[in-house]
Amino acid sequence: MIRVSVSRVFVLLAVLGLVACEKASEPVETVEEATVDVVAQLNALYHEFDEESLALHPVMATFRGDHRFNDQWFPHDPLSDEHTAADYELHKRYLARLLEYDPAMLGGQDRLNYDIFQFDRQNAIEREEQGYNQYENLTPVSQFFSFPNFLVMMGSGATGQPFETPQHYDDWIKRSSGFAEHADLSITRMREGVEVGVVQPRVLMEKTLPQLSAQVVENAQDSDFWGPVTRMPESFSEEDRARITAAYEDHIMNLLVPSYAKLHDYIQEEYMQHTRATVGQADSPGGTDYYAFKVRETTTTDYTPEEIHEIGKREAERIYAEMERVRDEVGFEGTMDEFFVHLREDPQYHFETEEEILAAYDELRNTIDPKLDKLFGVKAKAPYVIKAVEPFRAQSMAAAQYFPGTPDGSRPGIFYVNTYDLPARPKWFMESLSIHEANPGHHFQISISQEVEELPAFRAFGGYTVYNEGWGLYSESLGKEMGLYTDPLQYFGSLFGDIWRANRLVVDTGMHALGWTRQEAIDYMVANSPITDTDVVAEVERYIAIPSQALAYKIGQLKIRELRNRAEEALGDQFDVRAFHDLVLTSGALPLFVLEAEVDRWIVRQKG
Repeated sequence: MIRVSVSRVFVLLAVLGLVACEKASEPVETVEEATVDVVAQLNALYHEFDEESLALHPVMATFRGDHRFNDQWFPHDPLSDEHTAADYELHKRYLARLLEYDPAMLGGQDRLNYDIFQFDRQNAIEREEQGYNQYENLTPVSQFFSFPNFLVMMGSGATGQPFETPQHYDDWIKRSSGFAEHADLSITRMREGVEVGVVQPRVLMEKTLPQLSAQVVENAQDSDFWGPVTRMPESFSEEDRARITAAYEDHIMNLLVPSYAKLHDYIQEEYMQHTRATVGQADSPGGTDYYAFKVRETTTTDYTPEEIHEIGKREAERIYAEMERVRDEVGFEGTMDEFFVHLREDPQYHFETEEEILAAYDELRNTIDPKLDKLFGVKAKAPYVIKAVEPFRAQSMAAAQYFPGTPDGSRPGIFYVNTYDLPARPKWFMESLSIHEANPGHHFQISISQEVEELPAFRAFGGYTVYNEGWGLYSESLGKEMGLYTDPLQYFGSLFGDIWRANRLVVDTGMHALGWTRQEAIDYMVANSPITDTDVVAEVERYIAIPSQALAYKIGQLKIRELRNRAEEALGDQFDVRAFHDLVLTSGALPLFVLEAEVDRWIVRQKG
């Protein structure tokens, strides 16, 4: 039921010819004016939701460049029942308000706003009502992503949290004080998980322990959290310097170190004996239903794990055949396995120092960016920087990672390059990796969505893994069109990236739904690509730690490519690839079914 005033009902009836106006001289609102009013009300609703959401998730605000909450952890810790209840109530309340409006009155981006906001709220409500939030809370710590690692990234000054003024330094002490409660709640939740049999695989906890112990130091100066103190701006007064230095030493040694030590010791001395040797979600109580939900949530499709498994195998076979063609093109005389060994082990493809690999990616940026005009009309304004992954998490990290900057560019995006085990970071993989993480991949796409002023905040800063990662992988396929991959081995590197993502469909579903072991997943990855032992282990254990996330890349890429092919076929000579890319990028991250409908409407408009 749409919420309208009595006067608006009168206007709509008049337009339909059901009510006669007594005085033609009196102003009468049109349907368009009524729609404008509804749009304004909905935009206000979206803004109100965003404000309440930021208050519940203050760390998210900081990452967006909103500094109102820099000193806050959470009103209630993310693992608490109070936080879960507040989140659930927020989504239910705003969905009810949204459904008071009739979406038939909306068009264009206004209709997209409505559909996406409804989809997001319904998904969040399903998560809570089906118990999936509580299920996840029982395993709050892993080697790949969890608050203990995230806190170090923020507190070391690597990303997100600003350290530019004395107030910023004070804010961080206040915010990170919340970690003491979080460590205690993590232990509580893991104990609850032990009671019901929902526990982490042992292999993940074995990798987590060194990450936690790295933060248990004898001297504050040896802590990653000491970084901001060593980089204190010269503009600070001597009084502030002395005060901040003393405060950080006390905070690190008397709150952060004990919290990390408590978490570490609980896992090592108690939790480890309850961890499981298996790795799949299907091996946990309720895990089969949870994984099926995660597949739907991650891909925004109705694919089953079994269907995705078969898609992955078909894609892997197709890409492997193209890799064989490139092997023959470069004149390598040997089997594919021997070619893989050559690419992994030949020193000519290795970097020797961290400085060398970072400089090479920086130079590559200067090669790629001038080529963007060929395929894109709209381009990202925000800059990005290139950094090495921090040592404390490098061993368990993927080859690269991207962290968004702020919309105003005051904090640039970060393209993280993993420099651990340099032979595992081959030169022939550089072009496709840079395209994926930076321009025109993640940095490009995320920055553009933040810079489109018409998008409400929940779209500009929201996202869907299948869209974001699908765009990143689709971007890799644009290399030849951009004038890159002129070296056959760089093109082979893009095929390596492509089959890597196809393999993910097979091994992620294999482990979590079909009973595969960790070793079976490793063997499959090794047999189908020149991935190094370091990377293959980190990758497989990543899929174990964050089930379904790895499905997003290939499923999203296939849909974007399918939609482009559809548009090219329908429009023929009228097809403009720059206009197609601009449409996809300036709409922000969308569920795939919404993106498909938007592209179909665009095709109709282009036909005139």
